[in-house]
This record gives sequence, C-alpha cells and structure tokens, in this order.
Amino acid sequence: MGLLAPWFLLGLLGLGLPVWLHLLRRRHNPPRPFPSLMFFERRPQSSIRQRRLRYWGLLLLRCLLLAALVLAFARPYRRVLSAGAAERLMVLALDESFSMRQADRMARAGRAAMELLGKARPGERVEVIAFASRVRVLSQPSSDPAAARAAIGPASVLVNNAGLLRTGPLETVSLAAWNEALAVNLTGYLICARAFGRDMLAAGKGSLVHVASISAINPQTSSGAYSASKAGVLLLSRQFAAEWGPRGVRSNAILPGMIKTPLSAKFYEEPGFEAKRAAAVASRRVGLAEDLAGPALFLASDRAAYVNGAELLVDGGLDCMLMDMVPRPGFNATPISGD
Repeated sequence: MGLLAPWFLLGLLGLGLPVWLHLLRRRHNPPRPFPSLMFFERRPQSSIRQRRLRYWGLLLLRCLLLAALVLAFARPYRRVLSAGAAERLMVLALDESFSMRQADRMARAGRAAMELLGKARPGERVEVIAFASRVRVLSQPSSDPAAARAAIGPASVLVNNAGLLRTGPLETVSLAAWNEALAVNLTGYLICARAFGRDMLAAGKGSLVHVASISAINPQTSSGAYSASKAGVLLLSRQFAAEWGPRGVRSNAILPGMIKTPLSAKFYEEPGFEAKRAAAVASRRVGLAEDLAGPALFLASDRAAYVNGAELLVDGGLDCMLMDMVPRPGFNATPISGD
C-alpha cells in the first residue's frame, strides 16, 4: 500500500487530530494561578466528571482512528489469507550433500518429498529446490504437480566429478595419502554410482558420466595416486558399461586436460605460467570448467544413446602435441621446457 493511499492518509489524520485539538485548546486557555490552597477548596463534582468524559471521548476517537489505520495496512495480508490455496506456496528443499549419498538416504528423502507433495491442496503452487555447495532451482513455482514430481523423481543421470591430489613420488608417498586419493577419486565414484544407479536400473534407463583426467593415460609424476586413481576410473566406467549396459544404463568417461580448476588455481598465480601452458595446447588457451559442460551434457543426453563405454578427451588438443614437443632443430613451434 502506498503512502498516498486514502486509508493511510485517513489514519495519519486520525493520529494528528487529537494532538491538534490539544494544541488548539492550550492556545486559547489563559494561564491560571496555581495557589497551594487550591487543594483544600471545594470544587463541584460535575465539572470534574465533565472533564473526564471529554478526555474519554478523545481517547476513544484516537483508538478508532488507530484501528482504521491498522485495518488499512492489514488489507494485503487479509487478501492473502482469503485467497485460499491458489496463493499458497509449498517449497520442497532436497539435501544433495555428500552425506545423503550413503546407503538409501537419497531415495528415502525422495519418497518423503513425494509424500509431502501428495498432501498439497488442489491448486497450491509447489517449488522444488536442492542444496549442497549451492542452491539449485529444480522446478519453478507451479500448480501443476507433474512438474514437481518430475523434479523430485528418480535420478536418470549421474555426473561423477571429484578430484583429490596428494603430491609425492611413488618412492616416498605415504600409504595414508595414497589410500585417501583412491578413496575419493575412485571408491567415491563407485559409491555414488551404486546410490544413484538403483533408480536407473529400476527404470531400465540412465546415464553415468565419470570425469577422469588426461593423467589417466599420461602419468603425472610426483602426484601420488592421482594418475593411478584416474586410470582406475576409466576401467570402472567400462565395467559399468559392460554390467549395466544390458539393463539400459550407459557409462562413459570424460578426460579433461589443461583445465583451470580450484585444484590447480595455485599454479596460475605465478606470472607467465598460464601463457606457457597455453603454448603447449593446440587451441592455444587453457580450458575452463565450462568447457566440460557441453561434452558432459552430450554423454548424459539421448543424443548419445548409442555411446557406451567410451572415453572422450577434452583437452584442447594437448594430447596430439606430443611429437611437436620432441626437439627438432628448425621445426619446433611449441616451446620446450627450458627455452
């Protein structure tokens, strides 16, 4: 409600009217002497009663005008309450954090959300959001329950994406660091695929996309179990394709190369480092995380319905530059380390 609305102006007038009457009376009332003996003088009770009644009238007037002001401001809320279920909004928030991927927690959360959706009143709008490291809107507010059911429904796509680096040469890397990298980079993929794959196997349709690394086919020295764990992801993806493919679930892997990520962001703080890396790539630039979105979307979609057990290299052409890095006097266009 605007400040110039009639009800607001009327309420404002009601608040100011008693004050204005009081000031008007004070202006016309001459000052009276205040002798100490006035407390002992006899005064007619009628004048005192008349004064009290006059004050009660002003108080009643002020209360009525205040009530009018409150009712005027309450109009939007009364409209919402009287509009019925059409103006109600149910927000279903799904926890997608890593802890929910253990056992059947995600499935139980989905069933609970479906039960709440079934209790929605006819015409009530429903919005579905999911939160983990950030909040995602799965469905916009809609009175159509089908949209919410589709957002909550069983998983049909899983993108396995995790990377943990514990540096150290094979000669000295600790077993604790080795096992930690394997637990996240390889075993974690297995756990997630099992948790989300149940719905896909039950539906007879689904897609697993595993993000590995170019280090899976080119060993990265002094990186502990990183290359070994990513190489394991490739074979894990193929095994899923062989075991789950006959049941309608595809499994493919992406091998990113020379992608700037939070894991490697520290390297790029060195002046000139990014330019040196870009010179080693056929596309002459360092990739970003966004460069992986298209390939992942393709493998997850029905456009890749006949792609199963494949490995897609997304490296800007880094892998094809090997021979250009071999020293050949007068031929090398790619800077070699030490130049």
